[in-house]
Amino acid sequence: MIEYLKSKDKCKVDQSSSEGRITTIYFPREMVRLEIVQKREEGCSVDEVQRRYEAAIKGTLQNMNKELDILWAELERLAPRPDFPFHEPSDLEGIREARPEGPRETGYAPSGEELYDRTHGAWLGRCSGCLLGKPVEGWTRERIESYLRLAETYPLDDYFPLLTPLQEGYRLHPSYRESVQGRIEGMPRDDDIDYTIIGLHVLEEHGSEFTTDDVAGEWLTHIPYRMVNTAERAAYRNLVNGLPPRSAASHRNPYREWIGAQIRADIWGYVTPGMPELGAEYAHRDASLSHVKNGMYGEMFVSAMVSAAFATDDVVEIIETGLSEIPGSSRLAEAAVNVLGWSEECGDWRGAWDRVMEEYGGFHTVHTINNAALVLLGLLYGGGDFEKTIVLSVMGGLDTDCNGATAGSIIGAVLGAEALPRKWIDPLDDRVRSAVTGFTDMRISDLARRTCAVREKIRERHS
Repeated sequence: MIEYLKSKDKCKVDQSSSEGRITTIYFPREMVRLEIVQKREEGCSVDEVQRRYEAAIKGTLQNMNKELDILWAELERLAPRPDFPFHEPSDLEGIREARPEGPRETGYAPSGEELYDRTHGAWLGRCSGCLLGKPVEGWTRERIESYLRLAETYPLDDYFPLLTPLQEGYRLHPSYRESVQGRIEGMPRDDDIDYTIIGLHVLEEHGSEFTTDDVAGEWLTHIPYRMVNTAERAAYRNLVNGLPPRSAASHRNPYREWIGAQIRADIWGYVTPGMPELGAEYAHRDASLSHVKNGMYGEMFVSAMVSAAFATDDVVEIIETGLSEIPGSSRLAEAAVNVLGWSEECGDWRGAWDRVMEEYGGFHTVHTINNAALVLLGLLYGGGDFEKTIVLSVMGGLDTDCNGATAGSIIGAVLGAEALPRKWIDPLDDRVRSAVTGFTDMRISDLARRTCAVREKIRERHS
């Protein structure tokens, strides 16, 4: 049953959370609305449910809640239409049967000091890209550009400046207080980095044979409930209410194809350099706790790209390696292939961005597919340059901290720590804060060394 509030209000931004994101999940009216959207995106016929939903929310609170519960159950039983053009399994065997040919292993992976430098570069790139995007999280490309022009810093070539006084209509994300120029003292806490850290701890505690159940246990013991959002919060709620991990992703979780799993991908690529298939497998185990279909593919796609980034500096090859680990018949694969084509047709990233938004702008601002497309734009138009890559990924808007982090992680692994521009790295001061128990204040370099130690154990097991 839905845990009801005595209110007919729509879902609100939970201003008491550290991120100010949409985190409240017990407003049945909004949850069912989101589930209708989700089912429609998955190819289900929802017109009749939509009609009944609109009638239900006009009734009394008691009648509305009763009807919404019935609608929830009906929505859960809906299957995609026979003419839906995508085939999107969620089991690993089904995913592998539907994926295109790929390298699986690249035949090359760095070792020793080179491995550490590349791993350190990936951690630093992830932190730097995330930090860059924090002040404007959720903004549109147009709003970001307008703000930067007011600050006379367009196009962006450093961390965001602070306009003082702040202009009306340009309210920065609450985290701006520790993520704009002149106020940065290390990497502040962010869920994008929390998940990289908790993934490392999963591997340290449970080894390469970790399970989805192990991930669930780590969440419950090391991450506070209010520090997780959307799909992760729904899964966490389901675990606390006694559902097994195998059911946590799909039970009353309309966020199951949003970006949450994609931002948890990187650590699995860090520990499988040159082994994208294995990295994607680890990502699948992790994603299965909270996501299905394209939400799951996003994590597998990024993990495989990170793994490939240790073996090649060819961005197109990195992307194609990522694509080889997800179903070619999926909506995410279609979007990625389209972005590759648009990047060849459009000489300027803005033209390709227009194509992305025309085709995928209807998704929620924290959906997997549209944000993955913006990451790819940053990589493709960044041309192997660290600054251009993270800046373009952020200036496209949407989930800017997530996209900057993912793009920064990949290009950081390509370049290595020693090659990263100091103006982006020095403000990090080799420090990162997190909400993960036991990791509240860490050195980024230590996290990189611990990652390499895990990687050596995995190498020994798979050699």
